[in-house]
Amino acid sequence: MAVTAEAVKTLRERTGAGMMECKKALVEANGDLDAAAEAMRKAGLAKADKKASRIAAEGVIVLERSADGKRAAIAEVNCETDFVAREKDFQNFANAVALAVLEKNPANVDALGSLPIDGGKSIEDTRRELIAKIGENITVRRFQVIEAPAVVGTYLHGTRIGAVVAMKSGDDAVAKDLAMHVAAINPARVSAAEVPADEVAKERSVFIEQAAQDPKNAGKPRELLEKIVEGKVRKWLNEITLLGQPFVKDDKQTVEQYLKKAGGEVLSIVRYEVGAGIEKKQEDFAEEVRKQVESSKKA
Repeated sequence: MAVTAEAVKTLRERTGAGMMECKKALVEANGDLDAAAEAMRKAGLAKADKKASRIAAEGVIVLERSADGKRAAIAEVNCETDFVAREKDFQNFANAVALAVLEKNPANVDALGSLPIDGGKSIEDTRRELIAKIGENITVRRFQVIEAPAVVGTYLHGTRIGAVVAMKSGDDAVAKDLAMHVAAINPARVSAAEVPADEVAKERSVFIEQAAQDPKNAGKPRELLEKIVEGKVRKWLNEITLLGQPFVKDDKQTVEQYLKKAGGEVLSIVRYEVGAGIEKKQEDFAEEVRKQVESSKKA
């Protein structure tokens, strides 16, 4: 049957799909807009399921903070390419995820998926429809809600790194400074007291072996060698902990010294970076071009 341009335009606005895809769906549905839209939705969800196994290591980190400044949500939403990560619909979806996390604090990703966006479709349905529309796998990888008795500091570096600092005491300015530091320097713990004893023991054993093999230490008494080793352990602890690190805005003082002057105490820190820990597929561009050239010759 004949399909009008107006019907195609209407279906495009409803589905976000291409013109030819909309026209085909309308023809198959005998011009019924609702039936065509539903058929396209089901087809899109099927395509989304097929893309679920594809690696999504690009994306964005998103942050939301409560009006009183005492709660914040951080989330990582992934896609396959940085091009899609800059796409408006993808970023709007990611921001909606962070807001839902802040408001509802779901137990896990599955629970998050069942929450509605703006009182409409669920996050999971929206995610799958977005996959169908954009053509890439999209996942909500992780999220966390952070609360503090004083204030929660947040800092977003572009869209790829986000940090949250929970303060037991201190003001907004101090909290934001510390969140900026965490984003930039990436401390593993707040203080040396939080570093697990087995990690410390492992590093100490490495330093003991290094000291024993260093020719400069030949003939030195055991007590002196122990002091050398403990000095290296303290230096390592300062390097990996927030309080021991040189403050990013003034490296002549440590974060601990900055806090003493500014007045504040840190309870916890969270730092997300896009794709951290995801094993990315390594592409050999030259080899891919070679294969395409050989394929074209055979054709």
